Amino acid sequence: MATMRWFITGFILLAPPLMADTPSAPRRSLADIRCELIAAPSPRAPDTSFGAALKGADAGSRKATGLAAIYSLVLPGMGELYAGDFSSGKYFLVSEGLLWLTYAAFEIYGNSVRDDARLYAASNAGVSPAGKNDQFYVDVGNFLNVADYNDKKLRDRTPSLVYDPAAGYGWQWGSDSQRLTFRDLRVHSENMFNNQKFVAAAILINHVASAINAARAAIVHNAAARDLLGDLHVSASVLGDPAAPHGIMITVSRGF
Repeated sequence: MATMRWFITGFILLAPPLMADTPSAPRRSLADIRCELIAAPSPRAPDTSFGAALKGADAGSRKATGLAAIYSLVLPGMGELYAGDFSSGKYFLVSEGLLWLTYAAFEIYGNSVRDDARLYAASNAGVSPAGKNDQFYVDVGNFLNVADYNDKKLRDRTPSLVYDPAAGYGWQWGSDSQRLTFRDLRVHSENMFNNQKFVAAAILINHVASAINAARAAIVHNAAARDLLGDLHVSASVLGDPAAPHGIMITVSRGF
């Protein structure tokens, strides 16, 4: 009986050390789990329509509406490029180039026709081109000679408009057909310069329209960034007892 008691006592005394030597899974604290969750790489977004929109939104940068408008006022299309909508801005940029080419073409052609007209007047009516303004050439095209012009101004009681032939303000057309030819050339050159004014107005309108479109593009960009990321919330929580968790729940929510 004494021997049996010693054996049981010895087993009881030896059993705790044996059980203590048995390996067991270490308990992880809530702080350790949270650290691992933060350090872990974020899962890659699936290739869905929402993911494609999220990538295309460039939500990390908001665009200044005023700055986009200023860029397009300086050079049409640049504001749209800044706002990420060059697909519409390129048309304003192309239009700008074409308008300036048209403006230059009218300028070159108008000057060429005007020079031809004045050379024609010098050759066929004896006009001295030095120091003459546009109005003088208008009068040269409307009257056969300076005497007819002066008579008309005197009858109209506007002697201040009379030309002095001795001062180089005289002319004499050989025929009325020559005068009409000169007038047609002069009018044609004036039409080119008038067309130039319309092109200049179109250039101004193109700048303003591009500025408005760039501001719209910036507003749309910022709205898309806000809608896709501004209301997107990601949260994580530990399932179970914090001292003995059995899972992690990740929640993604988006406001509408």
